[in-house]
Amino acid sequence: MMNHFMVLAVLLPLRTCYTTYSQQESIVFPVTYLNISKDLALQRLLVEWDVGKAAHDAELAMSFEIQVRRTDGTTTVWTEFHNVTLDKSGKPLHWIWDSDLPLECMSHSVRIRSKAETSQTWSQWSLWNTVLGLDTSSNSGPRIFPNEKVVEEGSDITLCCVGRKSHIIKEFFLVPAVHVFNHTNSQVRLITVKNVVHQKVPHITVYCEESCDEGQCYDQAVLFVGKPPDTPTDFSCETQDMRIVTCTWSQGGDTYLYGSNSPKYILSEGFSQKTIPCTVSCSKRCSCSWDIGQQRICNITVTVENPLGKKTATDIFDVTHRIYPAAPFQLWEECRDTEITLYWKHQNKGIELFCQTEVVHPDGKVELHNSSDMHLHYASITLGGLQPYTEYTARVHCGAAKHFWRWSEWSEARTIRTKEATPSGKLDIWREITPVMGGRNVTLFWKQAPSFRANGGSISYEVTWEKVEEGSKPESISFSSIYNSTKISIDNHAYRINIMAKNNVNYSLPSVLIIPRTTGTEEELSSSEIKEEQVNGSYDGIFISWEPSHTYDSYIIDWCNFPKLQPCDFQWKRFGPNTSSALINSAAFVPGVRYSFHIYGSVANRACLLEKKTGYLRELPPLLDPVVEKVELTFNAVTLSWDSYPTNESQSGFVRGYHVYVSPIQEDCNLIGSKKHVLPDDSVLCKYTIENPEEKRYTVKHLLSNTKYKLVVKAYTGGGETPIVNFIYIDTPFNSNMLYLLVLLVIVPSLAAAICHWKMKWVKECCCPVIPSPNKSKVLSFKEFKVGSEKVLKISDCIPDMLAMDNKAEAQKLHPWSQLSSVPTEEKTDGHSSAWIYPSENEERDFTAAPTSQTYTWFENFAYSSHLAVGSDPYQIPETLEASKQQELSVVLYQPHYYFGISNEDTASALRGTAGSKTSLRPTSQTAVHCLGRRL
Repeated sequence: MMNHFMVLAVLLPLRTCYTTYSQQESIVFPVTYLNISKDLALQRLLVEWDVGKAAHDAELAMSFEIQVRRTDGTTTVWTEFHNVTLDKSGKPLHWIWDSDLPLECMSHSVRIRSKAETSQTWSQWSLWNTVLGLDTSSNSGPRIFPNEKVVEEGSDITLCCVGRKSHIIKEFFLVPAVHVFNHTNSQVRLITVKNVVHQKVPHITVYCEESCDEGQCYDQAVLFVGKPPDTPTDFSCETQDMRIVTCTWSQGGDTYLYGSNSPKYILSEGFSQKTIPCTVSCSKRCSCSWDIGQQRICNITVTVENPLGKKTATDIFDVTHRIYPAAPFQLWEECRDTEITLYWKHQNKGIELFCQTEVVHPDGKVELHNSSDMHLHYASITLGGLQPYTEYTARVHCGAAKHFWRWSEWSEARTIRTKEATPSGKLDIWREITPVMGGRNVTLFWKQAPSFRANGGSISYEVTWEKVEEGSKPESISFSSIYNSTKISIDNHAYRINIMAKNNVNYSLPSVLIIPRTTGTEEELSSSEIKEEQVNGSYDGIFISWEPSHTYDSYIIDWCNFPKLQPCDFQWKRFGPNTSSALINSAAFVPGVRYSFHIYGSVANRACLLEKKTGYLRELPPLLDPVVEKVELTFNAVTLSWDSYPTNESQSGFVRGYHVYVSPIQEDCNLIGSKKHVLPDDSVLCKYTIENPEEKRYTVKHLLSNTKYKLVVKAYTGGGETPIVNFIYIDTPFNSNMLYLLVLLVIVPSLAAAICHWKMKWVKECCCPVIPSPNKSKVLSFKEFKVGSEKVLKISDCIPDMLAMDNKAEAQKLHPWSQLSSVPTEEKTDGHSSAWIYPSENEERDFTAAPTSQTYTWFENFAYSSHLAVGSDPYQIPETLEASKQQELSVVLYQPHYYFGISNEDTASALRGTAGSKTSLRPTSQTAVHCLGRRL
């Protein structure tokens, strides 16, 4: 950076002053000379001018118009009006102009004109007075201005790069890059940066390069962005011995400037107008110390300055009012059991001090004790009301007794232990009694009550027991401090038990227990008769309450922290006579564990069991589900039994009852006595509730027979129940009563209907027999011939077995068939006598009509040929055919077209007569007919 001061004086030729005395014109005093200089470091133009002696003598109020322009153009860059009243001293006038552009970048010119303030007429402009920039010189290479400049954060700055004549500036930029406004002319290139900010880098680098092949073709410069220093705060001065004064202050925020640009501190004394010769050091706070000699009143000013500005702070004080003593040192003490005398030294000779001692108790309590320092070489204080054999921490600080300014620093802290003393208070003791054969085992427990103090380092315990009756010899045993229980055996007499604590000084007062006389089982029976009540727990503990009585002077509750372990960590707690409830809590309590509590009332060191309680900190669901040991099934019910399921302290909650779940046949549970229960998977179960935990048998009724079901039994506590996972699967048996009912309602009526149907058929066959259909007869399986569409059996194909006649007389008329060799029989049927004729087997007959005049009678079974035409067979009788058209004939022979020749005309006539009768002949069953030796 160019830091020289260039002065260019231009003496203008003296112009002739003229005066116009006309009333219409004002007096005009033109500028007689103009001189311009520049301050490159501050980018400032200094202008000096004058208007001649006549104007000064007139002491006129003058107005001046000043214009500034640069050589990069003809435009005026600044115009300002300057008013001033001249005096007779004749001194030149001065004006200062700060340029936003470094003055090295371009030439700057100034001109001025003047007028009297009351005049309307300006003088002529003076000639332009110019200070030259480097743009008019012959540089050896490009140059950047300003160079190494400190810029205030938030301000604007314009930089220029001045190149050589006839050379082009190729690049001009900043690193790190910022937003800029570029301006160029033929030789000078400008960059304007608005609102400069700190870039968290030490500086900003500016580069400029020409387009050339030889020499220095580039230049670079740096900019430092920072802040002006803050005004020193908390500036104050003090002394320890009224000779050396130390002033301290806070240095303020970061200016981002370091090295030669960092803030500089200077202290000066206002009364003497001298700079104080002290070295400033700054860490958390800045300080500076020096010797003031005999001076008592001081006016101290601290000045902080950097290239962007300076700030000051002042403190005026009386040295005697600013005493800050040195910290006490070399502490020592004298100890007793309840007192400590603390001694210390100090450096402030001849200064009366007021001291304060801080005592920290073992529980963290802090006490302050004040004292006056009256000794020349040391000071002391006695601290009382302390506990024996207890550690305390003490330290001291002091201040001026007169014109207190501030406390000194604390002295070094000292830990002090008081001496031992007799133990104070009593031990808290308790017992657990177990009856045995011939006596009792007594487990004794002890602990240090809140009011008990050992008052010594080495503590031990002594247990003594003796019978209450006089004359008995006591027994005793001692234990170290690591023990808190012991077991002794006593008989059934009443005993007095003492437990004391002992240190190196003496014994504590004894704690006493009276074990009453017993017959061996009284206490055990009394304990078993007291019912154990359930209590509720919470996250804070288990709440216990009892019935108070004015008989007792205290109450004791005991329990085990770990009831499932041995030893169980036996605990107890005492309460006053006016207490009837307590919240028992312990860090050992966990959910799902049952804790038992015994409540005793105590009077005259004798305890009596009053109540028993049991409860959980928080109940959990049962650990195990009931195991169904027996399942009894009927067609519509199932009985489940789980007799071995425990409900005691092994459970993680009080078993309140059971839930029996049954899968429904349909989605909606409709079993009587159940409630609908929906599982997380939206399946539905029927739920039955048993509210008695000792009821371990349940019957689910109203089931369907011959049906599959799944069931599960769950125990529930105050903590709920476990999720339903495993089921029991059953099949209800078939309902035999339904079978009986089915037999009664279906089979019996069906059987009766069948019997009735069979009887009706039998009656029908007896009364109205059905004529067999020839189409269903096996007879047609023989050789046949057809007449039309009907099958006809020839007479030669079948010989009838028998012929039934209404009476024997008519049967005898058939004797002309003597060749049939028949054996007649008689059978009574429905009051009628029938004769059966059995023709001989395999006997063939030729029934060809004889050419005689003998009359023949023909019998034809019209059931087998009811539709034959008269002319179809030469052996058919017209009368018989006619009768078949009018009615169905019941006189039937056993084979179709089986004709019998009757040799007797009378018999033939008789047969004709009976041919029209429906009951004259009774046919036999076709199934009884033998054809050609075969049964049809």
